[in-house]
Amino acid sequence: MFHAVVHLDHHHAQVLHFDAHQVHAARIEPHDRRAPGHDAHAEHALFEAVCQAVQDTPEVLVTGSHPVIGQFRHYVEAHRPRLAPRIADYRPAAPLSQGQMLALARQFFVAHDRMAGVPTPS
Repeated sequence: MFHAVVHLDHHHAQVLHFDAHQVHAARIEPHDRRAPGHDAHAEHALFEAVCQAVQDTPEVLVTGSHPVIGQFRHYVEAHRPRLAPRIADYRPAAPLSQGQMLALARQFFVAHDRMAGVPTPS
């Protein structure tokens, strides 16, 4: 799939890979959940799992609360720099349904690809 949208919070991520005809959804939880509450190790495990999920996707839109997407951006730049150029944007957003995520991402990528001079794959 050519595009993905990720919605992050500190506890899990929702990832939608999509093209014009199909959508594949995945919910990602950190593999290491030692203690309830905010745990940096669990957060890094979540961020790594998200990076794995989108590593082969050419264009990714990341959404979520401003603090968590900032932390994810820092994680990507520090630990997964090869992924950084494929993240098209980081957009703060309240929790979204899958339909809302998909609509937001489709609208974003049509404009993004048009501005880049790249036709959106169908």
